[in-house]
Amino acid sequence: MKLAIIITSDPKNGEEALGRAFNALALAVEAQAKNDEVNVVFAGAGTRWPAEMTKLSNPANGLYNAARPVITGASCGCSAVFGATKDVAACGLPEIKDHALAGTPGLVSIRRYLAEGWQTLVF
Repeated sequence: MKLAIIITSDPKNGEEALGRAFNALALAVEAQAKNDEVNVVFAGAGTRWPAEMTKLSNPANGLYNAARPVITGASCGCSAVFGATKDVAACGLPEIKDHALAGTPGLVSIRRYLAEGWQTLVF
């Protein structure tokens, strides 16, 4: 299976947002264990998550570290809009900008995943 997991929930939105991100990473870890092809991408306000999840006190820290091999990066334009560019870089994640869009430095192309037949889930 090819599975694209897009995390857009905003860590500023409390427990519900944490639940989304937590379950997204849990799915990524499970799929990874089953030898599925997995890509985890942070987009929208979700680009704020890596800085939060790298904190040892964050409840998703262990899952984040377990999923790290399949985290492909964060949407460049989204991280710029949501003020997360420096934090994304500090976490060592690449900025993804494979969808050129006027007025932005480029975004992640979610359509690409769909066109290539990936099961695509947005959390």
